[in-house]
Amino acid sequence: MKRNLFFVVIALLLFVTKSYSQTDELFNGKDLSNWNFVIDGDKAPHEDVFSVQDGVILIQGNPFGYMYTKKKYKDYSLELEWSWVDKVSNSGIFFLIAEVKPGIPFPNGIECQLKAGNAGDLVLLGGSDLDEYVEPASGRPAFPMIQKREASNEKPVGGWNKAKIEVKDGKITVYINGALQNQGTSKVKEGYIGLQSEGGPVQFRNLKVTVL
Repeated sequence: MKRNLFFVVIALLLFVTKSYSQTDELFNGKDLSNWNFVIDGDKAPHEDVFSVQDGVILIQGNPFGYMYTKKKYKDYSLELEWSWVDKVSNSGIFFLIAEVKPGIPFPNGIECQLKAGNAGDLVLLGGSDLDEYVEPASGRPAFPMIQKREASNEKPVGGWNKAKIEVKDGKITVYINGALQNQGTSKVKEGYIGLQSEGGPVQFRNLKVTVL
C-alpha cells in the first residue's frame, strides 16, 4: 500500500511540475529582454522600431524587420493579442523560424498574416513550405500563400484582436478571434517565434506559449 502511495505521489509531483513549467510568458510587460531583433539592411537601431509603452509592445512598422524569441519552440500553443494604433496596416506573426539572417527582414519560416482584412492567411517565407501549398503553373511567387478559410472577423482600429496558433508535430492550426481560419503541415517542427514590423504602428500584448 505504501509502495503504491509512493508512486502516486511521484506521479502527481511530475504532473504538477510539468503543468507549472509548460507556459512561457514571452513578454513581461516591462522590456524586450526575451527577444532578438532584425532590421532591414540595419537601417535603424532596433530600439527605434521595437519598444514597450504603457505595458504593451509597440512596433513602428518601418523599417521592415522582426523581433524573435531567444529560444526555439516545438509542440506548443501560442496566444497573443494585437491592435492597430491609428489606422489599419500590416504586420504578421512568424513561427517555425528555421533560419535568421542579419539585415534580412524575411526569415525562413511561416507567417500568420495580420494584414488588415487578411488575418489568418499563411505565408511561406524564405523558401519555407507547407504540404498543403499547391504551386501555380506560372511558378512559385515571391510570397507563396495559403488563404484563410473564412471571411475577415477582425475588429476595427482600437480593438484588440486575438490570435491562437497551435503547432503539434508540424501540424499547424490558426484561430483568429476564436474562429478557425487556417491549417497546414510543416516538415520543420521547431523554430523561433517572431513579430513583424511592416507598414505601420501595431501593438501586441498578452503573449504566451504553452508547451503541448
